[in-house]
Amino acid sequence: MMDYLFGQFSIFCIFKIHQNPITMKKVIITANVEDSSKWEAGFRTHVDLFKTMTVKKPIQFTTNGNNEVALCAEPEDLNKYMEILASPATADAMAYDGVKRETVKVFILDKEVDI
Repeated sequence: MMDYLFGQFSIFCIFKIHQNPITMKKVIITANVEDSSKWEAGFRTHVDLFKTMTVKKPIQFTTNGNNEVALCAEPEDLNKYMEILASPATADAMAYDGVKRETVKVFILDKEVDI
């Protein structure tokens, strides 16, 4: 189990060893924001921060009319991603974008269904 300090709260992640591990983990983050248009404009300016988080592929995201946002990132190094996610630089970026930090949820997709 890993405990990452994230602003005013901690994120607890449990990493499991799988018989057939997924080589590239995806991370889903959801949150409520003050204004989804303002959030999107700010979010798009953080490309350099995302690169330090070992994200090389495009980040997919969406917003809705209730100022809720969701994003999906594929970091190359999950531990580095989570370390920087918990950093002051990320907290500052979230504050600038109007993220309500107490609503942030992080999901690490570590399972799949073969089709």
